[in-house]
Amino acid sequence: MGTNGQGSETTGSQTAGRWDFWIDRGGTFTDVVGRDPEGALHPLKLLSENPGVYEDAAIEGIRRLLGGQIEPARIGTVKMGTTVATNALLERKGDRVLLLTTRGFRDALRIAYQARPDIFAKEIILPEQLYERVVEVDERLRADGAVERELNLGPLQKDLEQAKADGINAVAIALMHSWKNPAHEAALAELVRGMGFGQVSVSHEVSPLIKLVGRGDTTVVDAYLSPILRRYVARVADALGATPAGQAGPTLQFMMSSGGMTAAEAFQGKDAILSGPAGGVVGMVQTARLAGHEKVIGFDMGGTSTDVAHCAGEYERALDTEVAGVRMRAPMMRIHTVAAGGGSILHAEPGRFRVGPDSAGADPGPACYRRGGPLTVTDANVMLGKLNPDLFPAIFGPDQDQRLDREVVAEKFAEIATREGKSPEEVAEGFLKIAVENMANAIKKISVQRGYDVTRYLLNSFGGAGGQHACLVADALGMESVLIHPLSGLLSAYGIGLATVSASRQQALLKPLAPASTDAIDTLIEDLRAQVSADLAEQGVPAEATEWLPVLMLRYAGTDTALPVPFADRDLQRARTDFEAAHKAQFGFIYDDKEITVEAVDLQAHDARPTGTDEPAHPTTDTSPDAAEETRIFAGGRWHEAGVFRREALSPGASVTGPALIIEANQTIVIEPGWRAQITARDHVLMHRFQAAERAQVVGAGKADPILLEVFNNLFMNIAEQMGVALQNTAHSVNIKERLDFSCAVFDAEGALVANAPHMPVHLGSMDRSVETVIRLNPEIRPGDVYALNAPYNGGTHLPDITVVSPVFDDAEESVLFWVASRGHHADVGGTAPGSMTPLATTVDEEGVLIDNLKLVEAGRLREDELRRVLSDHPYPCRNPDQNVADLKAQVAANERGAAELRKMVAEFGLDVVQAYMGHVQDNAAEEVRRLLGRLEDCSYEYQTDTGQVIRVQITVDRNAREATVDFTGTSEALANNFNAPEPVTRAAVLYVFRVMVEAPIPMNAGCLRPIRIIVPRGSMLAPEYPRAVVAGNVETSQHVTNALFGALGAIANSQGTMNNLTFGNDTYQYYETICSGSPAGVMNDGRGFDGTSGVHVHMTNSRLTDPEVLELRFPVLLEEFGLRPGSGGQGKWKAGDGTTRTIRFLQRMDCAILSSHRHRAPQGVAGGGAGEKGRTLVRRLDGTQEELKGCDQTVLEAGEAVTVITPTAGGFGAS
Repeated sequence: MGTNGQGSETTGSQTAGRWDFWIDRGGTFTDVVGRDPEGALHPLKLLSENPGVYEDAAIEGIRRLLGGQIEPARIGTVKMGTTVATNALLERKGDRVLLLTTRGFRDALRIAYQARPDIFAKEIILPEQLYERVVEVDERLRADGAVERELNLGPLQKDLEQAKADGINAVAIALMHSWKNPAHEAALAELVRGMGFGQVSVSHEVSPLIKLVGRGDTTVVDAYLSPILRRYVARVADALGATPAGQAGPTLQFMMSSGGMTAAEAFQGKDAILSGPAGGVVGMVQTARLAGHEKVIGFDMGGTSTDVAHCAGEYERALDTEVAGVRMRAPMMRIHTVAAGGGSILHAEPGRFRVGPDSAGADPGPACYRRGGPLTVTDANVMLGKLNPDLFPAIFGPDQDQRLDREVVAEKFAEIATREGKSPEEVAEGFLKIAVENMANAIKKISVQRGYDVTRYLLNSFGGAGGQHACLVADALGMESVLIHPLSGLLSAYGIGLATVSASRQQALLKPLAPASTDAIDTLIEDLRAQVSADLAEQGVPAEATEWLPVLMLRYAGTDTALPVPFADRDLQRARTDFEAAHKAQFGFIYDDKEITVEAVDLQAHDARPTGTDEPAHPTTDTSPDAAEETRIFAGGRWHEAGVFRREALSPGASVTGPALIIEANQTIVIEPGWRAQITARDHVLMHRFQAAERAQVVGAGKADPILLEVFNNLFMNIAEQMGVALQNTAHSVNIKERLDFSCAVFDAEGALVANAPHMPVHLGSMDRSVETVIRLNPEIRPGDVYALNAPYNGGTHLPDITVVSPVFDDAEESVLFWVASRGHHADVGGTAPGSMTPLATTVDEEGVLIDNLKLVEAGRLREDELRRVLSDHPYPCRNPDQNVADLKAQVAANERGAAELRKMVAEFGLDVVQAYMGHVQDNAAEEVRRLLGRLEDCSYEYQTDTGQVIRVQITVDRNAREATVDFTGTSEALANNFNAPEPVTRAAVLYVFRVMVEAPIPMNAGCLRPIRIIVPRGSMLAPEYPRAVVAGNVETSQHVTNALFGALGAIANSQGTMNNLTFGNDTYQYYETICSGSPAGVMNDGRGFDGTSGVHVHMTNSRLTDPEVLELRFPVLLEEFGLRPGSGGQGKWKAGDGTTRTIRFLQRMDCAILSSHRHRAPQGVAGGGAGEKGRTLVRRLDGTQEELKGCDQTVLEAGEAVTVITPTAGGFGAS
């Protein structure tokens, strides 16, 4: 920190004789808390943008609090959090950036992990890249840091000079494996800096952690945002007369995303993304501690979004975060944002209500703002009397002298009410219920899904809209205590005041947690300590005031999820014990025999001197004051008389029983019926539920209510998502954990799909066949029984996809109420080739072990001996049965999570209601599909495949009945190849296509298929019979069926029509990946055409690719190239996205197999659009010769040989 004008050192505590300022510059409002020389706090709220009135809100706030003029001599420390960087990132308004990266990786950050963000989007929209151009650098390191190709700087000079001449002033440098050996990056950085570029961000300096994509993105963000920040910081510093540490004058510090302060001159782009919200987390944790609570949920509700955070005693930071489509590998507070705020727009669609995600913003704002805005959450509170226009300042209307407009709000709600046969108040309360559930679900994601029970936590509510909803959100989560701080409307600014200067450095290590690594761990900690000490010394923090915390990022070898474990006492055994406890808590298991890896060391340090912001306790007198006036609020379906209390009139000890309103300067606090508020000794409002919450009363569940329909939709989906998180966390295989090749779902008592977490489209419409099979074959199911199957002719798809099905019984354990199921792609289920994806199989036995209706668990006990017998008693048994058993246990655990959540739901709403709404959500989906069918024409398509087989489809639409028949009669017979697709795969493709065609966010369930009759001829390639091989049916034929259906509908051109399944392995290693191409061009239902997107997965798959650096660390391979092929997509009025080329060189002898399509025939365009290109798979031998593999082929590659996959490309749309 700096020194003030008298030369005395400032700490976080009160600056003698001077004002300190704590500022949160948000997107809509800037909050300023000034602390005067006597220690009194002065809050102030300003609009962040007010052109013509002031230039900068932060400077204006300081000027006003100082009486109209900025005098540097009166200012001690100014601490700021700012959204300048976040807004520049969201709006893509950063500086122009040149990216320098290793040759072969120019598109690595653009393709990233190849998944698309919305699996049901016709037009795939990816976040815009932050860099403007890329230059490839001649150099290459291996995973161990050894030099594969020396750095050649010569050719770069010309490109760099050109970029400089074109006005690019920021450069990001990210080379492969530079986290391990930074020599090439350092030499390159020296050249670039020497040429006079203003901003040079280098990945081993910015984020020296493994993963090229995350480290590269972080480096680009740093280059993109740092210049903007520097300009902003300079503007503020100049206005204040701020000086660097150690000099006379005001000290200026900024809040970092990690929750610590840093000197203005050290503030970087990568540390600024969550600058403001991080202050809120500090404020939330510190004020909760003052109130005597260590376990707390932060609930920060603003105008456009709500931030939620979890704390169980320690701040939670993440090293991997995605913000605005950018993957960050830098320490950040763990904050989850949901698009639900006061300005969220209310959508009254026929039969179903929705809230958000769109917002009315500040202009026009909610309907009540008198600017012609739409109905929003704020308006719902006006309608219910919870926001009373008479208690609000008169700042609305053209002359800013009118109150909130309740009349227009009542009018708009009355219109909806008339249509729905409800009262306007019921409609408004219904919308509020949906908004509250959305926010509660966001909190579940950061707590319940991670194994924390929040019912005993404190909900710390802040932000302008928090007080209106805090009791309702707490009720939705079963929480019974809510805290509202006197500065809750400005808690981020207050938290910034409570934060201290901190610094941290991270460095990848990748050594085992073992005594042999002690020296390496200690050396790295000391190296980092030297760097952090220098950082803190520059900011005036003396060594004796520094508190240190080394943290080890630990994970099991071969897994991807590292957990932070404090290492202050340098005790390896304790670190192991703490890691195992954390792993057990989050993932539900530990390995007995697996090595623990120290992925990285994170050394954190902060100024431990007090900030001088202790809140004094006042004497309390128990009182129950009378209300200043009475009003009416609508809650729980009826009107209540409610007292109105002015916050300033309530003294410590005062108690207010709901229903009531407490009016503060910056917000209204709603005390719901059943809640009581107490003013504590520290002047906090602490609310407790004193009456047990009534069970949700649902009248007439026989008829779907549009409000409850949305609530239950979200609840069912949340259960499926929680199951998915549990499976991803507890699974052992990379396919499930990292490639996310799994799905979880909830079914009704008959086995009809109710909700499916959207992971893999090919699973979506096929899992219910597995559940129906279990129901049909097991008339005597008992509690605690669980079944497993992968039988392609009996409800399964292909053998690696094993489905685990569990019944959910009633309390009397007599009848099955629901079913839950999880399906995971197992790394190996036997067969003639490692990975069980053999391209040459002609019978199913060659593909692996077939599991047909196996009772996996009996009366709660895993039948492990029987399971292992099934996995091993086979001509081609499972290669790693331990992993299969572990993954199946994880699937059983995921089902248990789903069953427990369903039981909770029954306890809350009643069985009849839950079962009724399981039906209603399916009816709603069916109605949405019927609406689509009413617009379609009869159509047909013929799809030629590489095997010579043809898929024929005829879609016949009955517009009056709003039904359709999808008939595959005429499709080729099943042959002795493995492109035969079991009937559930075809069904999944039909479901996926019609869900995409709806173009609206409808739930994915059995109702989608109710208006559609599917005819698949038995014995055809779409309904094969035992013992036909089927492995390509799931991955290849599913894409063909999808293309045929979209082709018939004339909606989208052919996609690449393959997943390019590449497997390689030997006795030690097995690996499987699918490779993306570009997406096809097409047309929306309203006639608007669109281009395809380059380098992204489409249709029936969305599996992730392993990061290039992690791939090379785990497997003896070298990725030579993975990039786009410009101009390769099909041409037309609308062009397809570009395909990719991927070359992998092997460093050991390996078996390699490719299972693919469109090697003979290019994917076709639609409506006159041009065809794409055929794919090719090439092998480069040691003698330099090149072989082309067939579409389905396998070969052996020696060390030094390489395989190249050139993907087929999609078709164009419309004649050009």
